[in-house]
Amino acid sequence: MSFIYSFLIMFGFWLILSGIFDAFHLTLGVISCLLVSYLSRDIFNPGSKKGEGFSETVRFIRYLPWLMLEIFKATLHVAFLALHPRMMDKIDPQIIRFKTKLKKDISLVTFANSITLTPGTITIRIVDGEYFVHAISKKTAAGLPGEMEKRVAGVFKEES
Repeated sequence: MSFIYSFLIMFGFWLILSGIFDAFHLTLGVISCLLVSYLSRDIFNPGSKKGEGFSETVRFIRYLPWLMLEIFKATLHVAFLALHPRMMDKIDPQIIRFKTKLKKDISLVTFANSITLTPGTITIRIVDGEYFVHAISKKTAAGLPGEMEKRVAGVFKEES
């Protein structure tokens, strides 16, 4: 069932983003979405209980507005750093290391991508649940792992 849901969601996005509704493009959309849905079926629903995939998707969708707000706040912080007259004093790049409590691969990847999407931070490496993250300032470094890890754990029902 998750295969059908992922196909329908992807094809819906295909239709919205392409805006072209002739037979050639619709056929390409169907083929592409079927292929991606088939190849990613174990990623979207890796042996979870029946119905868990849908509730996980709902929890992830509820996580996205919070992430967008964090991205917006981080963008303002990076803009402040870049436009500040004493920019060189404010920017303090560093690589921080921390161990996460997340265990599932999908949780680890979601957390890493969320960090990288947030301006001022880039996930460099993950080794055995230990993250290496480049942060542009002490303020951005201080926020990790923090609330983001807890929210990702909540999305994928992991203890954090």
